Amino acid sequence: MADLFDPPSGETQASAPRPLADRLRPAALSEVIGQDRVLSPEGPLGAMLSSGSLSSLILWGPPGVGKTTIARLLADATDLAFIQVSAIFTGVPELRKVFDAAKLRRKQGRGTLLFVDEIHRFNKAQQDGFLPHMEDGTILLVGATTENPSFELNAALLSRAQVIVLERLSLADLERLAQRAEKELGAALPLKGPAREALLEMADGDGRALLNLIEQVAAWKLKEAIDTETLGRRLMRRAAKYDKSGDEHYNLISALHKSVRGSDPDAALYWFARMLEGGEDPRYLARRIIRMAVEDIGLADPQAQTICLHAWETFERLGSPEGELALAQAVAYIALAPKSNAGYVAYKAARDLARRTGSEPPPKHILNAPTKMMKEQGYGAGYAYDHDAEDGFSGQNYFPDGVKRPILYQPVERGFERELKKRIEWFAKLRDKRGS
Repeated sequence: MADLFDPPSGETQASAPRPLADRLRPAALSEVIGQDRVLSPEGPLGAMLSSGSLSSLILWGPPGVGKTTIARLLADATDLAFIQVSAIFTGVPELRKVFDAAKLRRKQGRGTLLFVDEIHRFNKAQQDGFLPHMEDGTILLVGATTENPSFELNAALLSRAQVIVLERLSLADLERLAQRAEKELGAALPLKGPAREALLEMADGDGRALLNLIEQVAAWKLKEAIDTETLGRRLMRRAAKYDKSGDEHYNLISALHKSVRGSDPDAALYWFARMLEGGEDPRYLARRIIRMAVEDIGLADPQAQTICLHAWETFERLGSPEGELALAQAVAYIALAPKSNAGYVAYKAARDLARRTGSEPPPKHILNAPTKMMKEQGYGAGYAYDHDAEDGFSGQNYFPDGVKRPILYQPVERGFERELKKRIEWFAKLRDKRGS
């Protein structure tokens, strides 16, 4: 029985409202904005289409960059039936029906492009369910995900599909999209130059978000162009894309850490602020800031760790948002501190040496001899008490007898480690002089 709300004769009523984003959906791959790198004749998708050998794909990119549109147009370009499902709403029974229909369609001489939105939300067992149908040609799978496929998709699925990376739209791409929207609306947006730029920035690289914002502005039916301040009062800036437990979390903390390591306080403060604006736990940032001080500064500036610890303590006493300033100042300090990973490298080398020589006993002369038997076995024999030696340094060997003395800690010529390097060289000369 026909649904009460179905249009007469199954045809779409011309008067039915359609969002601007739907009306502007590209009708050909050449109309897709912002993804020339993958769609050009030399790009991966362009090359596949020109050779007539489209394979299963995983489209990885942020929201609003055209993943669904590209999948639909690929089906059109290859004369495949386009079937769309979402991993959020689709279970095993629904997928079985899709596969059965695809098998029947294949017998009739037509293939099926199965587009799976949010494919990363399927668990690993569900992902395995696609494999036999991909292998026998029942379906050509195109999955869409905003998460890193190498983390979220199993290896078997990834080995049968090519990952295509789609990029967020640039401001130039968004401007082209805005011009296309104005043509569709039949009128220019009532925005002054800076306000127009602000509108593009509000979209944050998301084409769908931009079209929704444009639709709101057009609905105001303004007679005169408005400025940035008025636009800001009428529209809310889109929330920044940030997932505290996902790929973006690791991308931003990597950017912060490398900016500190690269001695760029401005970039470090920017990424620090980006994470806070995204809702990151300041305590997580406090821990990571201390790690940066330990790993990338070390003894080149021993005070760096203390400053970071004090900043964390200040945050705990003041709370948020006031305490975040202390963390920001710690970020600026460690970005400008002299850098050295000599301690980090020495620690890793020592652990490696310990794993390889873990059964070697200490030399007997540095072992205590609390019993008579131990004294008779030579424990402590020949030990030189350094405080009694000239310069407070005996130069004895403290490594196992079977281990050649290595050089693990090599300070750099920066910061306080410059002084430590002088001390190491001085002790090395004394050690050679005393024939240790």
